[in-house]
Amino acid sequence: MSLYDDAVLVLKGYEDQGDLRQAYLDHLAAHPDGMWKACEAGHITASALVIDPSRERVLLTLHKKLRMWLQMGGHCEAQDSSLTAAALREATEESGITGLSLLPGGPVRLDRHPIPAPCNWHFDVQYAVLAPPDAEHAISDESLDVRWFAYDEVADVADESVVRLLEATRARL
Repeated sequence: MSLYDDAVLVLKGYEDQGDLRQAYLDHLAAHPDGMWKACEAGHITASALVIDPSRERVLLTLHKKLRMWLQMGGHCEAQDSSLTAAALREATEESGITGLSLLPGGPVRLDRHPIPAPCNWHFDVQYAVLAPPDAEHAISDESLDVRWFAYDEVADVADESVVRLLEATRARL
């Protein structure tokens, strides 16, 4: 199964955010290259919120280009077999933590946001992952910093999209 086909199946199976979910499906139907960064009309991305083993904190990255505290995530790559694989790869690369495990139940949220030209939109499919008990994080080339934040600290450092992802993740936990 192609990554495109997997994305369509994942989105069709996602039961929340109906209008936004349909916008993702419409985008993919109109853009067969909509999984890839090269699609200037916008493209699917995959991200994951990293939760500590005690389920009291999240690991955020201070994005080098955007200079914002965000969940781990990014563009799909040719070797990704699925959206979950892309989200897990991105979370592992950007956190430095091996042994992350996806929360069951598929995506936690969708978040579409504008990005600078030449592309127009990121259609982010957001997951959540649990860190193993011995997790040690590291700063990647894409980050200025990586840090654990208690749930009640997130709204003070991150934007509303991260806060909404945290709320949806906590509801899933």
